[in-house]
Amino acid sequence: MSTPQRSTIHPLPGFRSQEVASFIAQMDDQSRLLADRIKDITPDELEWQPKPGMNTIGMLLAHLAIVEAWWTCLVVKGEADAKGEPIIGIGWDDDGMPIAEEAKPPASLAGKNPAYYTELMRKARAFVTDAAKGVLDYDLEREITRKRPDGTERIINVRWYFYHILEHFSGHFGQVLLLRHLYRTAQVPAKT
Repeated sequence: MSTPQRSTIHPLPGFRSQEVASFIAQMDDQSRLLADRIKDITPDELEWQPKPGMNTIGMLLAHLAIVEAWWTCLVVKGEADAKGEPIIGIGWDDDGMPIAEEAKPPASLAGKNPAYYTELMRKARAFVTDAAKGVLDYDLEREITRKRPDGTERIINVRWYFYHILEHFSGHFGQVLLLRHLYRTAQVPAKT
């Protein structure tokens, strides 16, 4: 009889809120899974577009790092005007997203290897984790009103922020996997 495979998540130590510690553990697990799925990726694959105007894997990976750090600045740190460079090494708009119709990926991401993106995501997660350690359970109910560029307002609570960065990461992880599949398919010559 074989030993059953264990799949468990436990809140990380060192957090003031067990709920927050659980969110971070879940995010770390998703990051581990993503890192495993891109460990063999090439710079060509990171830059490949199914057609102009579509995101690349590199753009999505940079976007994951930017979003985690940006939302953390806004919600946990209360810094709506913070810039990305000191936190992760690139600015908030350096992922090229949203990409214009028929556009190529941003030149700033050209030639980058998996280690570059892994480091961006590591820096972002370290920033999130450090900020999250001080969040208390009652902080999760705190609401923030965010004014969007179109003038509309959106009210979110801190709990939603943690949920959002987790579901955002997972959604783009799925896109990365799809793009990897499409890239491999595009590289295989058509059978005649």
